[in-house]
Amino acid sequence: MHMLTSIRTSNGKIEIIDQLLLPHTTKYVEITSIEQAYDAIKDMKIRGAPAIASLASLAFAAYIQAGLDSAQPPAFLLSPESLSAQVINKLDYLSGARPTAVNLGAAIRRLKSVLQSSTDAGKSVELIAADLISEGKLIADEDFDRNKRMAEHGGEWLAEVDKGSGGSGQELNVLTVCNTGSLATSGYGTALGLITYLHEQKKLGKAYYTQTAPYHQGSRLTALELKTMQIPSVMICDTMVGSLFQHHKIHAVAVGADRIARNGDTANKIGTYNAAVLAARHNIPFIVVAPISTVDLDTPDGSSIPIEHRKPLEACLVRGAVHPFEFDVEGKVRQETVMITPSGLEGIYNPSFDVTPAELITAIVTEKGVATRRKGETIFDLSGVV
Repeated sequence: MHMLTSIRTSNGKIEIIDQLLLPHTTKYVEITSIEQAYDAIKDMKIRGAPAIASLASLAFAAYIQAGLDSAQPPAFLLSPESLSAQVINKLDYLSGARPTAVNLGAAIRRLKSVLQSSTDAGKSVELIAADLISEGKLIADEDFDRNKRMAEHGGEWLAEVDKGSGGSGQELNVLTVCNTGSLATSGYGTALGLITYLHEQKKLGKAYYTQTAPYHQGSRLTALELKTMQIPSVMICDTMVGSLFQHHKIHAVAVGADRIARNGDTANKIGTYNAAVLAARHNIPFIVVAPISTVDLDTPDGSSIPIEHRKPLEACLVRGAVHPFEFDVEGKVRQETVMITPSGLEGIYNPSFDVTPAELITAIVTEKGVATRRKGETIFDLSGVV
């Protein structure tokens, strides 16, 4: 089954698919510096918490490798002390690209930990640099396998829950929010990975997905991934979730996460909380699928999660293909950005994420397994899945 790829590497070359141009134009952009990686993350050319962490780590590793390969070693490679100062500076810079996505912070902490341990071991500057490069590549490489483990854990759990309530564990209809597939990760996906797994096991009925305004990650990216994989699917507007639950049998809502607090409160793409409230009203299991790196045990609950607010203008604009299609001289579909609101609006609320309280979440799935709340409790004990 063909899957899209958000990041591709070859012979030290890093390229990302420009997600702002999808689904009508597929264009890979080369990332040649840490600054370009920062801009790509900040401008949402690449998005999805795992993919952001992977790109940052790969760009950092490439930066260190370029220093080692240069004929004249740069000043930061002259001593362990100079390397440490430069590494911390670059990693702190990258950490500011997207504040809510904790995977980026987790990757940076891992790299800083390697820096510290290698320095404490008295290694040479060359060996410290090599350790950092290896860790940067590992952060990106390990994402695919853990996504497949999460998908299986979550998919089999849902099938058993359905059987326990008198169902067959087959023909399961699952709603998702935003985009959590291969475009949001290094491959396979988190919540969309669960849907993909069910499809591969012939246990999926249909995948439903919200458009996810204002960036339309659902209608642009999830739609493209599901179409590419030929998975039966239905798109709905964000405001149609309640109607869908009233008139169609939905077995679960599966979403990803940008940060999970210690008690289970979960920050994810704006609109997730709405879906959780409606799922609770209709007694539909609500599943969060995310890697261990998304769990932030230092954050006690959702009130402590920093929420990124995007530029107000972004909520007023929509980009897409001109319809009927028009093509440029290269045969590419012409795209335009249009304003859908009156100009000069003064009041625009545009948070990128919302927080779903743990009491509305049925299960949290990581690569280690599935956590559920104990009966009568409103928070999670995540110790078994982190």
